[in-house]
Amino acid sequence: MFAIIDIETTGGSAVHEKVTEVAIYLHDGTKITGEYATLINPEKRIPPFITRLTGISDEMVQQAPRFFEVARDIVELTKDCIFVAHNALFDYSFIRHEFLRLGYKYHRPTLCTVKLSRKLLPGFRSYSLGNLCDNLKIKIENRHRASGDALATVKVFEHLLDVDPTLNGINPKGLHPQLHKQTFIRLPHTPGVYYFHDENGKIIYIGKSRDIRTRVLSHFSSRTTPKAQEMCETTADITYEATGSELIALLMESDEIKKHLPLFNRLQRRTLYKYGLNAFQSQAGYIHLQISKLTPASDPKAVFLSYEEANNTLHNLVQKYTLCQKLCGLYQSKSACFHHTIGQCKGACIGNESPEEYNLRVTAALSIYEHPWKNVLLIDKGRHEDEASAVLIENGKYVGFGWFDNTQSGIDIEMIRDCIKPYADNRDIQQIIRQYTKSHKGLRFLKF
Repeated sequence: MFAIIDIETTGGSAVHEKVTEVAIYLHDGTKITGEYATLINPEKRIPPFITRLTGISDEMVQQAPRFFEVARDIVELTKDCIFVAHNALFDYSFIRHEFLRLGYKYHRPTLCTVKLSRKLLPGFRSYSLGNLCDNLKIKIENRHRASGDALATVKVFEHLLDVDPTLNGINPKGLHPQLHKQTFIRLPHTPGVYYFHDENGKIIYIGKSRDIRTRVLSHFSSRTTPKAQEMCETTADITYEATGSELIALLMESDEIKKHLPLFNRLQRRTLYKYGLNAFQSQAGYIHLQISKLTPASDPKAVFLSYEEANNTLHNLVQKYTLCQKLCGLYQSKSACFHHTIGQCKGACIGNESPEEYNLRVTAALSIYEHPWKNVLLIDKGRHEDEASAVLIENGKYVGFGWFDNTQSGIDIEMIRDCIKPYADNRDIQQIIRQYTKSHKGLRFLKF
């Protein structure tokens, strides 16, 4: 799978400037399979010459989400993809620096359509996107906006695929002598978990994908770091477990990485989430909120990639639900918080509001991080047309998953429960389920 991306920015330096717009077209090597685009509030002024070039002004981005608010969307959309862009170094550098500011290391294999065009389409005087599209008779709609330029890059990429269909294949150089082409050919275009093994059969990497073959090929077609090159050279065999459901692939991958501790999954052996939003009740009866680093004993209401993301989220909750800055750890004082002095806090910090009234709003704020159900089966696709998959949540806790025969008329909840294999519950699993159920509408929910 390819993620064809274009961004607009406040300037040319990834270190000092910020992203103002991003567009992503997902492509399976044949056609567009999904798209995403949004303006982004860069939290700084946009220079006039940039506004003249792109048409993006300070007013246009004032109400747009900030990067940390769309970061998870970008991670999830591009997770199984090769990052494709026209002058990929520019776009990739900006995206990586935006993530670095959040304390997250963003890595994707990249493919540059400028470099590919110079190689596959020699003889043009210029390989800028505008000039290349003119030469290829590609019309660019909405030039210098992310969606317009990204769609033009899609058309350039499709032209390059016509010239060299092996762009969907692998680079054979540097492969382990025991790793044969047939290994790749037998991989399915289905959701599941895949395993890279060394010459002794030991698992050295575990991944998941909506399309196993495409994702595995992406590892070997673009080895952009020494670590990626080392992993490909060490891989002597590839096995997989088809799941049918992307949700089950996510759950299985998380469990398998913690179980096998593969050499090349170092970052994923532990949780990627470093900070949590915790709640506790004071002797006076008020619910306090607090951001803290995660520990093995933590039981947070929500988890975050970075302190900045957690802090911004808490500020937004305080604003939206009229919570007390002091009781949320955002203001230090022996008396009232600052918001109370300007009429934005109802006085819980000095006892002017009862715990019962205040706690209702805290509970409402925290409810967005809870499952809307306590006992439910999440029904999704199976590994073939006569099968479905199920994830069991009981008393608000993840129990496990399994597959069942869906050819029978009616739904037998007890029969489905018997098919569930137990797995460990943890904060990573809870976050996976929470995010997946919010963004995927194909799931069926069977409450019991």
